[in-house]
Amino acid sequence: MNLKVSIIQSELHWENVDQNLAMFAQKMETISTPTDIIVLPEMFNTGFSMDSSELAETMDGKTVAWMKNQAIKYNAVITGSLIIKEIPLSGGARGEFFNRLIWAQPDGELYTYDKRHLFRMAGEHNHFTAGEKRLVVTYKGWRICPLICYDLRFPVWSRNVIFGYPEPVEESKKKPPVYDILIYVANWPALRKQPWNKLLEARAIENQCYVIGVNRVGEDGKGIAYSGNSVVINPKGDAISSIAENADTTESVALSLTELNEFREKFPVSLDGDDFTL
Repeated sequence: MNLKVSIIQSELHWENVDQNLAMFAQKMETISTPTDIIVLPEMFNTGFSMDSSELAETMDGKTVAWMKNQAIKYNAVITGSLIIKEIPLSGGARGEFFNRLIWAQPDGELYTYDKRHLFRMAGEHNHFTAGEKRLVVTYKGWRICPLICYDLRFPVWSRNVIFGYPEPVEESKKKPPVYDILIYVANWPALRKQPWNKLLEARAIENQCYVIGVNRVGEDGKGIAYSGNSVVINPKGDAISSIAENADTTESVALSLTELNEFREKFPVSLDGDDFTL
């Protein structure tokens, strides 16, 4: 079973939601259809801004509505992250801000993941609340785990297991990997592109899965440069996409579940994995 994934490596208009939504709408029109999933960068509608109080939207806001409409238009999942504000059920002006990935399906279903690891070197932990749960979505027979940028540096959070196995785990109770694809949406600076490239490869190899990394290009409003280096990697650690560094472009890649399962059966490293709780 194949899954066609389209990735968009793009510059972003700094803190300008309307311009970014219009731009991505135009870019989606260039994607050869049909496709199954369209992946956008982290904070694709604003850039990686810490101005959460001014830029935050609610789940009923324009960007989530736009994602829903684009998912219906292209009959494909649209995913990427943005700044979301959650108002406490008790009311009041105060609320929590999240760097939230939205997974918008063409059937109208919405799933969310809040970034677990907040990038303290940019002060993200001072402006956002960290997420507590991973998301694994089943779509068209594939199990997919979407994460956000800095999460890439933390292999335990990305590990292809269900956390909290009872100790010890008998061999007969070993379970297969819980996902087939890892997705990282990012605003990862060009200065640290080497760790980005190497860690994406490592996550694919150690978790025996496809890894998709989608990063932006250009320069943001703080003068930070981004080189993209977006990529699709197979479970053996080989890049199977061809987006050039610094290119503002899109690409679609077909993934094979049959090939993935055959590789796992021939080389079942998960059976010897360590058990742990998180």
